[in-house]
Amino acid sequence: MRLKHALIATLMSLVLSACATHPRVAPEFFGTEARETYTLAGGDRLRVIIFGQDSLSNSYSVDGSGRISMPLIGLIDAQGRTTYALARQIEAKLREGYLREPKVSVEVEQYRPFFVLGEVTTSGQFPFVNNMTVQTAVAIAGGFSPRANRNYAELTRTHMGETYVVEVPLTTPVRPGDTIVIKERYF
Repeated sequence: MRLKHALIATLMSLVLSACATHPRVAPEFFGTEARETYTLAGGDRLRVIIFGQDSLSNSYSVDGSGRISMPLIGLIDAQGRTTYALARQIEAKLREGYLREPKVSVEVEQYRPFFVLGEVTTSGQFPFVNNMTVQTAVAIAGGFSPRANRNYAELTRTHMGETYVVEVPLTTPVRPGDTIVIKERYF
């Protein structure tokens, strides 16, 4: 008899937890889109300007291994660096026998895409838009499907080499490279 009561209690707790509308608490950095320094990764497209050297100034894509390939200096690691740090690294490489006093500027020309999966009209990869929230990302993906849970989303983000998967409210800012999963509602 006790086993039967324990089994019923367990099933009831599972059903009630499925109905919960409050997501788990997300790490601090999930809501700090504007304050956090952007770091480069594969998929970003950069505009590198070397003042006075028009032939070296160009757009470069960060490849899957996190590097860009530039004339004269070859492959340069961009993964995990800010645009400022990458500009200083390019200056240092150019100073090693190519240019006397190089001045380099690096800006993100196109951010890496984000992904929306699950209960949306059109799952897939989409170009990043500044100041975007999870709800905006769902709208870009064609909106919720009829079975979608519209209370929260599962967000996967890599931060300082660690990958986090957290349930977040729809007002959470999205960053380039994020993966958003809209779960199916149970009732």
